[in-house]
Amino acid sequence: MDRLWAPWRSKYIESFSNENPDEKKECLFCEKAASTEDEKNLVLYRGKHCYIIMNLFPYNSGHIMVVPYKHTPNFSDLSDDEMGDVMRLIKRGISALEIALKPHGFNIGANLGKVSGAGIADHIHFHIVPRWNGDTNFMPVISETKVISEFLSDTYRKIKDALSKISD
Repeated sequence: MDRLWAPWRSKYIESFSNENPDEKKECLFCEKAASTEDEKNLVLYRGKHCYIIMNLFPYNSGHIMVVPYKHTPNFSDLSDDEMGDVMRLIKRGISALEIALKPHGFNIGANLGKVSGAGIADHIHFHIVPRWNGDTNFMPVISETKVISEFLSDTYRKIKDALSKISD
């Protein structure tokens, strides 16, 4: 049997196994929003009401998220201005990914609530996952392993550069 070693996945797995349900943790998205270390935190762009960040555990290369600064799990808690900024940044993110990575399509959406698959259920966020013809293969089906074809730091630089080329 062949093996694909992906030791970086252990950080993701451990992030769940080390959780103490009685312990209050700071919100990851609020921490990233408050920090000024954008490259370290994979923050690509900051808008008025939300920001664009790369997913540390991506479904595909270039998987980014639009995250409102407002800490809420509820879609209905976002104001019209905040929703407008979400949509503007989704549009901007798609444009940057088209420039940087040239995908053939996108999955865009939000997982509202833990039961829907939200890894961070207490802070609403919107996923933009670039897709290419043939990007699905046997690995996720057979071995529950996703192959990511590029280092996060390389993808970060490509998308960050592309975002600088997009006018408001």
